[in-house]
Amino acid sequence: MARELDESLLNQHKEKHFTAGEIVRDIIIGVSDGLTVPFALAAGLSGANASSAIILTAGVAEVAAGAISMGLGGYLAAKSEADHYMRELKREEEEIIAVPDIEAAEIAEILSEYGIQPHEYAPVVNALRKNPKAWLDFMMKFELGLEKPDPKRALQSAFTIAIAYVVGGLVPLFPYMFIPTAAKAVAASVVVTLLALLIFGYAKGHFTGNRPIRSALQTALIGAIASAAAFGMAKAVQG
Repeated sequence: MARELDESLLNQHKEKHFTAGEIVRDIIIGVSDGLTVPFALAAGLSGANASSAIILTAGVAEVAAGAISMGLGGYLAAKSEADHYMRELKREEEEIIAVPDIEAAEIAEILSEYGIQPHEYAPVVNALRKNPKAWLDFMMKFELGLEKPDPKRALQSAFTIAIAYVVGGLVPLFPYMFIPTAAKAVAASVVVTLLALLIFGYAKGHFTGNRPIRSALQTALIGAIASAAAFGMAKAVQG
């Protein structure tokens, strides 16, 4: 009866938490780098008086190389995380078999940190000892702070970051596709990219729980500094 009541209450109350954090993180990594790096490259080449055709060619090459590099980095990071989880899982499983009393004492210690008294957590400890799988899951989450990674996470991360990088990287290059004069194209690129950075920064702040306007201004400022530095260095080298 109590269980049916609990299920009824849970069905009545649906919590609205944002649970796509890993995907959003990958998109942020890809788009932020995609908007900034090709933007700075194009500005630098414009400062060196390169033609729009050369800037566009170099920019597209950089976007392709950057997408591959960033995607590979995302894949390796997620794969390393999964490998680490499996190593710790095996080690914890061996410890539960070899030293069960010590592992049970660790459960008690973890629960006591939440203010639970010995007479209250003792039944929990005993119940977990009778269920090795639940015991192992408990130790992974509460002792080591590790969540089981999605087996598809590495590939998803790679593709998400790479695609996001391409989408972001093409934005500052669009003006060079239609404006043959580099001096005019770079001005248009600055306007388009800063606008894109503001929109992206606002969206990033909204999804990550930060102040959207502040996030928008910070993101645009970083992009502006990067492009200005590249443009100035190109001018200095040329001079």
